[in-house]
Amino acid sequence: MLLPASAWAYRPFISTDAAVADPREVEIELGYFNLERTRGENTIATPSVVVNYGLAKNLELVGEFRLEVSPGVEISDPGLSLKGVVKEGVLQDKPGLSVAVEAGPLLPSTLPREHGVGFEAIGIVSGKLAPVTVHVNGGGGLDRDGHVFGIWGVIGELPLHSKLRLVAEFNGETTQGERPTNSALLGVIWQPTSKNLFLDAGIRHGISQAAPEWQFTIGLTFGFSVPTVSRQ
Repeated sequence: MLLPASAWAYRPFISTDAAVADPREVEIELGYFNLERTRGENTIATPSVVVNYGLAKNLELVGEFRLEVSPGVEISDPGLSLKGVVKEGVLQDKPGLSVAVEAGPLLPSTLPREHGVGFEAIGIVSGKLAPVTVHVNGGGGLDRDGHVFGIWGVIGELPLHSKLRLVAEFNGETTQGERPTNSALLGVIWQPTSKNLFLDAGIRHGISQAAPEWQFTIGLTFGFSVPTVSRQ
């Protein structure tokens, strides 16, 4: 049977942390409601799904996609990547900074000009500035249309209670020939009862003209261990 396991709740962020799932552990990040408002038009994306699977110690496989159901039905942002911890630190209960690298292909989507294959690689550093945990991301690659892009992000987490965190994020993306899309998020992550279940909610506001004006998101993260099959 499936055994419960702990999960790092990394919704509702766009950026990530320098930690990976334990070997044979599955973590699922599900955004069951995402509303984006840009220039008076609303787009609903539901669900957005990220699946993390621990391949080995300090190495996981990450798959993700979104379904945009308004005004039409489109598959957006599909991707597959490997994420590995290159230096153990505070997120692995060790002293110092945690450092990780994530890289992989950006798969074709059904959106216009996104039928090709791209590539993305980012470096992640996590540390503590008591009482805040901070995660810094930076990287880039080629988008599905063959343009060079760069991405960055900074996450801060402040514990308000043993089961409640106030979170914030500043992040952005700059693509060759386009204006940057920078935004800021304020949200909460709540662990109601089970150690492997987290609920999240957040509000994101664009801080550059090309970014969506407002985004509202609600989701959950849960994890479980894949059972070992014994052979008789």
